[in-house]
Amino acid sequence: MIKEQIQPDLLQYQTVVFNREGADIEYHPDFIESTLAWQLFERLLGGSDWRQEYITLFGKTHKVPRLSCWMGDTGLDYRYSNMTMHPVAWTDTVLSIKQQLEGTTGLSFNSVLLNYYRHGQDSNGWHSDDEPELGSDPAIASLSLGGARDFKLRHKTKKGLQYSLSLAHGSLLLMQGNTQRDWQHHVPKRSIAEPRINLTFRTIFPQQQN
Repeated sequence: MIKEQIQPDLLQYQTVVFNREGADIEYHPDFIESTLAWQLFERLLGGSDWRQEYITLFGKTHKVPRLSCWMGDTGLDYRYSNMTMHPVAWTDTVLSIKQQLEGTTGLSFNSVLLNYYRHGQDSNGWHSDDEPELGSDPAIASLSLGGARDFKLRHKTKKGLQYSLSLAHGSLLLMQGNTQRDWQHHVPKRSIAEPRINLTFRTIFPQQQN
């Protein structure tokens, strides 16, 4: 069982810490061993309810340039960019990953956004995960499987303050504190890229959804 195989210990892996101008970020490049990470990739690829959502920006509606799946506890809708996503039920694979992350990080999650980047032209624009239902200082655990992709950060007011790292296969990125309040992030297009699945675990506060 996957639940028995994932035994991460953050203390034994290299950790990259970015703590500057409100950012509270930890990056663990070897959180899950490569072979197991590919097994998880294949299970998620074939076992998730992938959808191509539509987003409205500046009065125009566009296809979101990636496939996604919103998963979580019953009733925890997620709204952003004039779009509402309704959760599908936890799969055994994702629930197992969630439980392992919670046990290792000490954080608690009730939902996850899965993104499937099919190729290098799939991307994610500049944004912050700062929707009201996520609370004031959300903790986000981002697990990457598959091809490595660049992850860009920029400060919201200090435009020259930017940071970039490559999210490797099997890596974990933790964003906490004022990160979403003070920073934006995005995953740009690449000319060539292997497919990638990214899971961003988070906590929705139902009282903030109305």
